[in-house]
Amino acid sequence: METPLHGFTPWPPEFADRYRQAGYWRGEVLGDLLRGPAATDPQRTAVVTKQARYSYGELDLRADQLAAGLAELGIGRRDRVVVGLPNTVEFVTTCVALFRIGALPVLALPAHRRAELTYLAQYSEAVALITPHADLAQEVAKEANTLKHVLLAGDLASVSGTPRDHQGPSPSDVAFFLLSGGTTGLPKLIPRTHDDYAFQMRASAAAMGFDERHAYLAALPVAHNAALGCPGALGALWVGGRAVLASSPAPDEVFPLIAQEKVTLTTLMPAVLSLWTDTAELFNADLSGLTIEVGGAVLAPELGRKVRPALGATLTHWFGMAEGILCFTRRDDGDEVAATTQGTPMCEGDELLIVDEDDKPLPAGETGQLLVRGPCVLRGYYNVEEHNKTVFTADGFLRTGDLAKLTAEGRLVITGRIKDVINRGGEKVSSDEVESHLIAHPNVRGAAVLPLADRRLGEKICAVIVARGEPPTLAELRELLRQRGLADFKLPDRLEIVESLPQTNVGKIDKRKLAALLDGS
Repeated sequence: METPLHGFTPWPPEFADRYRQAGYWRGEVLGDLLRGPAATDPQRTAVVTKQARYSYGELDLRADQLAAGLAELGIGRRDRVVVGLPNTVEFVTTCVALFRIGALPVLALPAHRRAELTYLAQYSEAVALITPHADLAQEVAKEANTLKHVLLAGDLASVSGTPRDHQGPSPSDVAFFLLSGGTTGLPKLIPRTHDDYAFQMRASAAAMGFDERHAYLAALPVAHNAALGCPGALGALWVGGRAVLASSPAPDEVFPLIAQEKVTLTTLMPAVLSLWTDTAELFNADLSGLTIEVGGAVLAPELGRKVRPALGATLTHWFGMAEGILCFTRRDDGDEVAATTQGTPMCEGDELLIVDEDDKPLPAGETGQLLVRGPCVLRGYYNVEEHNKTVFTADGFLRTGDLAKLTAEGRLVITGRIKDVINRGGEKVSSDEVESHLIAHPNVRGAAVLPLADRRLGEKICAVIVARGEPPTLAELRELLRQRGLADFKLPDRLEIVESLPQTNVGKIDKRKLAALLDGS
């Protein structure tokens, strides 16, 4: 039996056997994406963008050619490849090609820049980077010494070989890496296996009534778990449907696509849902055939209740993590249930515990920390053994860091977060990371980063600094962070200057006291 990938924590054998016997894990591999329809109906449309349409047969052949070309470059099984592509057909063919040769995509976000991409390449020991940005690629290549290949999206057509068989992965192997929310600085890598992700795509598609007759709109970045495999763009292709790729969720782009392609399912953050409900009438949009999956940030019940009257669409309310757990309301649960809860787990094999500070289970209705375990929930972040000892219980439950309760009917309600993370329009921003860059400014003596409640984004970012001499302006700090390679969604929206930062009795910044001081100022 082959040794697992170094740094990967597999499920214990008794759990793996349980998930196989239950039919969750069926021995599938993600390289088989596109294969079925390409063989039986090669002209069927697989991917649609604003510019073009692509058939299953066309994409299957291109993925085979690209797989052969990448293999000829020396990229093979278990090699990590940082993929930083936007919502394009190249994202699909690149991922499928890497799956087929057993290489492991590390899915960066399109907004990531030098700091994030360099970190991901170094952390994963990647041998290759794929990005649309030539200047960015050169910057990362200078700093990430494991990279052997830097491939630009526009040049991928020239990376081609004669299709052939490859020594592909096993179903229990790691298929690719997603990114954690970055709760302790920069993100951890989340290993997803072929077995568990195939099940996630299949089960979430079935729960949403999505099959080969339907079209999924990827309005969010497909590198996000939500738009990738819940069921997402890859899940749409897994069941033989269509994946419609949009460059943004802006109404003027997506409303015509929804009408043109008869889109039946999409995923949004609450901030975008609010924009849609405010503008649908202006565009005369008919969304009555659409189911909208909403998650990633707090959904105000008032907004949830507006969905059907304003859009005619069906709302499903989700709590999901790239780490693997999915809870959501079903399409027939009713508008009020969808507006006020995150529903129930994806399958019976998912286990949820609400516990107090001593890890003792709490009864329904009481709020505590949410712990999760199941056939899609990782058993360890990649290659961070000491960190894993703190975030997983001895019996394999993941401490999500979320505060939650269960209703008497067993439905999940998320009430808050323990983690020091700001959720800005669905993008998770680590306060630690931004603070570490702010104090690089010569006129910043100390810094703290806090969330600000915001109607549109859910939370904005407030930087609180102790100045050294003349305080920098907000514009100056934002420019500093850009120069240091941070993505725009991590930049502060507001700046506050204080004489000192309050501290706890162990010398840490007391952010609760600081937030209270700011509220009273």
